[in-house]
Amino acid sequence: MRARSSVLTGALVLAGSLMLSACSLFGSNSATKPAALEQLTPAIAGRVVWESRLDSVQFPLSIAAVGEQFVVAGSDGVVTSLLATNGKPQWRADVGQKLAAGVGSDGRFAAVVTRNSELVVLDAGKTVWRKTLSTPVIAAPLVAGERVFVLTVDRQVLAFDALDGHKLWEMRRPGDALTLAQAGVIGAYKDTLIVGQGPRLTGVDPLKGTVRWEASVANPRGTNEVERLADLVGPMLRSGELLCARAFQSAVGCVNADRGVAQWSRNVGGINGVGGDAKIVVGGDASDRLTAWNAANGEVNWTAEQFQNRRLSAPLVQGATVLVGDFEGYVHFLNRDTGKTQLRLSTDGSAIAAAPVALGTTVLVATRKGGLFALRPE
Repeated sequence: MRARSSVLTGALVLAGSLMLSACSLFGSNSATKPAALEQLTPAIAGRVVWESRLDSVQFPLSIAAVGEQFVVAGSDGVVTSLLATNGKPQWRADVGQKLAAGVGSDGRFAAVVTRNSELVVLDAGKTVWRKTLSTPVIAAPLVAGERVFVLTVDRQVLAFDALDGHKLWEMRRPGDALTLAQAGVIGAYKDTLIVGQGPRLTGVDPLKGTVRWEASVANPRGTNEVERLADLVGPMLRSGELLCARAFQSAVGCVNADRGVAQWSRNVGGINGVGGDAKIVVGGDASDRLTAWNAANGEVNWTAEQFQNRRLSAPLVQGATVLVGDFEGYVHFLNRDTGKTQLRLSTDGSAIAAAPVALGTTVLVATRKGGLFALRPE
């Protein structure tokens, strides 16, 4: 883990750029013993309210939560919309290929990218167009304003008309020598498209593809390109005008999107995105030590060390609770003010494969085996 410069053998070469995956950099942590589960007397109530199943999740799934539905997808290319209240399928579509990225959705359109770099857009479960891309995609597309936005692994940004697939614009900028083969940051703030490019959050005009502002989350340091690798990784937290993100193995920080300037940054390792709310930003470091920072100024509110080396998912803050999944399929519920564990629920024994997402009081998690578990803390 400490010698990033010695792990170039797992790299992929594409269009003159070297892309490194988190797995090739850090392995699977299999040699590090995970912390034993603590003895726990539940301090809050919670339960699984419904279950469903996908084929499996062997790609960086992003669960779309919009309106009253969760939109999910399995590795086999089957995309499904489920009612958040009871898990009842609203529609199901098979795109016919295994997936590399997804799902983006605005409630009507849903977008995924296949392993053959084909962008597929569905309208209420029916395929309306396909477009072959020249560069692989790992991050789920963003669907907004009847447009589909795609962030490629070399951090190009492409915009398409959601209705017919017409390419509206593309943004290519001088890139870093290395890019990380891990889902990056793409989102929206008011009328601005937000993308991660290297260690920077960039605000883009969604109609023209021109840069409105840039703000650095991290200031990479090191003697070579591998040590300076600090791509932003998803998921990003949006709370009011604050956009908060992790720079891979470098820092966690927040940007004021109204002004397009960095608000704070803290040097800390870690490979997963962050969660939070208007008051705190929560993320795990390279050893799965969780930290909650004050969202306004970056001061540490608490740290939690009970899950070290348990290969945690990105966290979700839901009301008074922080939820995070681990490699054995457990979902842990922490007190958002103290970081103390309050409840633990099991799923199917395989790793939690995506950041938990919430609609109302229902939280959905997905596992590597394809299990979908809707949880409700009480």
